[in-house]
Amino acid sequence: MSTQPDHGTELDPRAEHTPDAVRVALARIAPHRLDEMEKHKEEALAAAIRTNRIGHLQHWLTHWAAQVEIERRPDLSARRSRALATIHGTTSKGDPAFRSAMDELRAVEHMATQAV
Repeated sequence: MSTQPDHGTELDPRAEHTPDAVRVALARIAPHRLDEMEKHKEEALAAAIRTNRIGHLQHWLTHWAAQVEIERRPDLSARRSRALATIHGTTSKGDPAFRSAMDELRAVEHMATQAV
């Protein structure tokens, strides 16, 4: 698989779909998010134990693999940043800008999830 996006900037290689590989990749490209990842992992583990279902951990891994994909790709990272800035800059969920930004955020998340 190529690490070259369409615009020619070299990307960090995509992490393998394992907890350790995703954690290492996140530490390299977005270390400020490690605490968030760890908290989410603890919540997923607790839910998995409580419900006796591994799906919580599978969702956690897929979510964080997608987050790493967004962080490693400047195009997706910029789109997410703009969408979040718009979301936080609106005063209500009824604002058309809020809805549009949420749609954009979902699209970015979907693209990243599909990539991993």
